[in-house]
Amino acid sequence: MLDSVQLPFNRCIQALKENIQFDSHFVAFYHWAKEHEVPIVVLSSGMAPVIQSLLEELLGGKPENLYVVANDIKPLRGIDKDCGSIRNRDWELTFRDNSHFGHDKSLAIRPYTESRSRDRPILFYAGDGVSDLSAASETDILFAKSGMGLVEHCEREGIPFAPFDTWASVLSAVQVIYEAGSTEA
Repeated sequence: MLDSVQLPFNRCIQALKENIQFDSHFVAFYHWAKEHEVPIVVLSSGMAPVIQSLLEELLGGKPENLYVVANDIKPLRGIDKDCGSIRNRDWELTFRDNSHFGHDKSLAIRPYTESRSRDRPILFYAGDGVSDLSAASETDILFAKSGMGLVEHCEREGIPFAPFDTWASVLSAVQVIYEAGSTEA
């Protein structure tokens, strides 16, 4: 599918910035988490440089207290070996791992959830689709976007979750747990 994208990387970023729709409530979630020193880790099957650029645009600068764990890109230069012409696309996707997900998110969170430390913080996870399936059963509290594939998977597999429509409801739930002092798993 990505082979059909022949734009230089900077033009891909610009096209996404002009067309992507964000949940505006994520900004409030980010600011609350930053103020309360609650780290946010974005686990994505997307490309880290794209996500970082979009978050900078959304949040008005380089985010603090927010980390991106995702696939990456590798620069390409020169002649396309398949057709002998100069490439328009100057990048290619490099996967984080060799799983069928490209980035098995469960592998990224398992070291934290397997910790037996008494002061291990609660791990919240919000997701919506196929790339979130592996992580769904690995987290302490799962938020699944209403009407999306992750909800269907959780219902079928008996995985407990809290449905959400916007990040406002995720923020509200996290605040309640934080205020109650129940931040340890």
